Amino acid sequence: MNQKANDFMNALEEKFMGPLGNFSQTKFVRAIMNTGMATIPFTIVGSMFLVLNVLPMTFPALEGFFNATFFRFSDLYMLANKATMGILALFFVIILGYEYTKTYIQDEKLNLDPLNGALLSVMAFFMVIPQIVFEDGYMTLVNVMDDSSQVINGLDIGADGITRLGTMGIFSGIIMAIVAVEIYRISVQKNWTIKMPEAVPQGVSKAFTALIPAFLVALVIIILQGILVALGTDIFQLVAIPFGFVTNIANSWAGLMLVVFLLHALWIVGIHGGTIITSLVAPITLANMQTNVEGAVIPFAGDIWNVFIHSGGSGATLGLTIWMAFRAKSEQLGALGKVSIVPGIFNINEPVIFGMPILYNPIMAIPFIIAPMVTATISYVTINIGLVDPIIAQNPWPAPVGLGAFIATAGDWKSIVLAVFNVLVAFAIYYPFLKMYDKRLVDEELANIAE
Repeated sequence: MNQKANDFMNALEEKFMGPLGNFSQTKFVRAIMNTGMATIPFTIVGSMFLVLNVLPMTFPALEGFFNATFFRFSDLYMLANKATMGILALFFVIILGYEYTKTYIQDEKLNLDPLNGALLSVMAFFMVIPQIVFEDGYMTLVNVMDDSSQVINGLDIGADGITRLGTMGIFSGIIMAIVAVEIYRISVQKNWTIKMPEAVPQGVSKAFTALIPAFLVALVIIILQGILVALGTDIFQLVAIPFGFVTNIANSWAGLMLVVFLLHALWIVGIHGGTIITSLVAPITLANMQTNVEGAVIPFAGDIWNVFIHSGGSGATLGLTIWMAFRAKSEQLGALGKVSIVPGIFNINEPVIFGMPILYNPIMAIPFIIAPMVTATISYVTINIGLVDPIIAQNPWPAPVGLGAFIATAGDWKSIVLAVFNVLVAFAIYYPFLKMYDKRLVDEELANIAE
């Protein structure tokens, strides 16, 4: 049994997780991971003010009080939401341009400037934001003013400002950042740059280094966008096709199961699946969260991970940690549980993953993967059929079980019940494996004493 389990783990690592591990170390994945983590504070801040604005929808008794107080200043404090969620694509472009450039500096020792990479990415992104049409032999900026849309000089204006700067622009922004940085990299490698005398200050010299790359970025984007507009589309619409397909797959139950499986299977073989997978799907979950704000019901949104799927950290280990602290018979698990219980309450479970360990542990690998898949299924179905409100706000990820759900759903008390229920379900799945592993450790400890 143990040999078969070990053979399975080896095969999983060699055939499946090995290539994924290599993929996780690529320049783009590392850059997008850092980008996703850097945007977290802004999404949380913006969401907090949104929650304040929608609380009366959840608690109608508060409506009169809010109308007389907070809502008098709603347009003022909601600027925090517009300046974060409303321009989230711009945050992605700036940070990704910076981080992607930095990976080339670190890996290939190229003489690049991350700030130039960020600025070139922003330039490329803003060049594709305006909507342009080709009519009667002219390319002109769209101007439409009616009840359904307001497009002024090519800029589609929504409630939060320019719509393409919001979550709908994240995918296009990612593409533009990659294009801009690659053009910058090629220009430097080919020495297509202006060389300044050594007497010129370094800051001025670096600025002129970006002159030719900036011209090339502008030229490439103009040609690309011009061809697409002539064909009746643009980069935003073109990018929406494949990424819309990816989003639809991810939003299905099967897609969610695949994402959850990959996240936890990577952990089992020593790769930080939480950081990698959640960063890669962040553009989807953030866009879905904004769509939920507008009235949709999409389960796979926001920080569904810490809210519903794996309270206590990857693998949904909160119940396991509590049991170890108070019920484990082995000294190892008992001691580990006591030092892990407080971090676990705040969704930090690296002490359990590395200390138990769950990594490369055939016994604990099974519930570590299955438990979050089950809680994800329960959450998906419960939200999909309307028993629990969908996530519309980004909660602080260390928020304890229930509290994060309450914040993320803007005050739906049923979300607390779902979060706690998922903790109990996950523990029920862990329990037989945990008892087995605890007994094995007790036997080993007794054998060591006997020696």
